[in-house]
Amino acid sequence: FPSQTITGNFANVIHGLNANHLTDQVIQRSKRMILDTLGVGLLGTSTEVCHKVTQYSKIYSSDISSTVWGHLDFQLPPLYAAFVNGVAVHSMDFDDTWHPATHPSGAVLPAVMALSEAFPQKKKISGLDLLLAFNVGIEVQGRLLRFSSEARNIPKRY
Repeated sequence: FPSQTITGNFANVIHGLNANHLTDQVIQRSKRMILDTLGVGLLGTSTEVCHKVTQYSKIYSSDISSTVWGHLDFQLPPLYAAFVNGVAVHSMDFDDTWHPATHPSGAVLPAVMALSEAFPQKKKISGLDLLLAFNVGIEVQGRLLRFSSEARNIPKRY
């Protein structure tokens, strides 16, 4: 559709993604990315910055809560659990990256996992649904990066 906007086209592509688009290769790479991100995130829970955001976030509560990685007895509202876990992932700067520079899994996985825990028990999502949500998040980030004129010259600035 020539009259369709870039934003409309982008939204249609993302909305049209489903589990059938997850090839065996994508599933295997996604699992590796998730495992790596969880490992880096657990390691990052010991950093000073992670301790600070955890302490800051303790003031927030809600009826819905999600896990803060590395703390079996501590949960936060999904927004703040995702924030703390995302800080943990990126705090040591070992999380995955691509070119131009961005860290896809550290931004996506904590949010996807926090939201997946927030679903009511009778509406829990499957592992395949989680993989799909993770890949949609990665796809959105990658496409936004490609759309960004500022991202094109990152290598020249550093």
